[in-house]
Amino acid sequence: MDNKLIELLVCPVTKGHLEHDREKQELVSRSARLAYPVRDGIPVMLENEARPLTDDELGL
Repeated sequence: MDNKLIELLVCPVTKGHLEHDREKQELVSRSARLAYPVRDGIPVMLENEARPLTDDELGL
C-alpha cells in the first residue's frame, strides 16, 4: 500500500490514526482495538470486516 494513502485514512469508528502491519496486511486502529484487512492492496474499512485485537497484540 502507498504510504501517502495510509496517512490519509482514519479509523471509521474512532477517526483516529491507523498503523500499517505489512506482515499481516492489515491497518491497525489501536484506539478501536480493531485490525482492518487489506485485500489486493485495497483497505477494507468496514467495522464488520475488522478483526478484534488481543491485549497481546496491543502490548498490554
